[in-house]
Amino acid sequence: MTVASYKRVLLKLSGDFMSGSTGYGVDPAMIDQVSSQIMRAVECGVELAIVIGAGNIWRGGDALARGMDRATADYMGMVATVINAMALQDSLERMGVITRVQTAIEMRAVAEPYIRRRAIRHLEKGRVVIFGAGTGNPYFTTDTAAALRAMEIEADVLLKATKVDGIYSEDPLKHPDAIRFDRLSYIEALNMGVKVMDSTALSLCMDNGLPLMVFKLDPPDSLVRAITGEPIGTIVSHTPSNA
Repeated sequence: MTVASYKRVLLKLSGDFMSGSTGYGVDPAMIDQVSSQIMRAVECGVELAIVIGAGNIWRGGDALARGMDRATADYMGMVATVINAMALQDSLERMGVITRVQTAIEMRAVAEPYIRRRAIRHLEKGRVVIFGAGTGNPYFTTDTAAALRAMEIEADVLLKATKVDGIYSEDPLKHPDAIRFDRLSYIEALNMGVKVMDSTALSLCMDNGLPLMVFKLDPPDSLVRAITGEPIGTIVSHTPSNA
């Protein structure tokens, strides 16, 4: 049996993983693919928490460009993350994975309010905990929420699942000759202005010594390989790239 290298992990998922070929909305088949990876990771014995975005439903940046108030756009995004959290919970529980959704904005009819000690207790009992509604505050991204929750639950690592296999010197989809990094320091990542994680989240990780792994959620065993310590992505920590 494959054994996890970490005791407790926080997985940051983009809302884009929840949509199908159209790139918009909630696609149950796509969600089941993500859930199957999570199920296999849990079977390795890791305590797993998840923060999920909402780009498949709502993009606040587009609304801002059309003149919407920033706080309103951000709150709408938070609500959209709860939709994704509920969809992921349903998929996981159909696969037999016991799951709890906690939200930073109280919605007691559909989820528990976020309570740190309760979240940790769920994890200790082997339940997957999905954190919805970001931090509960506008002007903060779900990346920042992921870093914050990871530190609050004392996670060993923050895993950022993306559609590229790590951090590159430039966008590899636009620049085929871009250089891929196996390892970066927090300062190097901040100075590069990497797009895969916002600077506030990176700074939180740096200030608290929380390692970050950026990896591609494909092929289907990627999450298991990440939690078992296989170097499948880019590690961001205090260790610089040339060490």
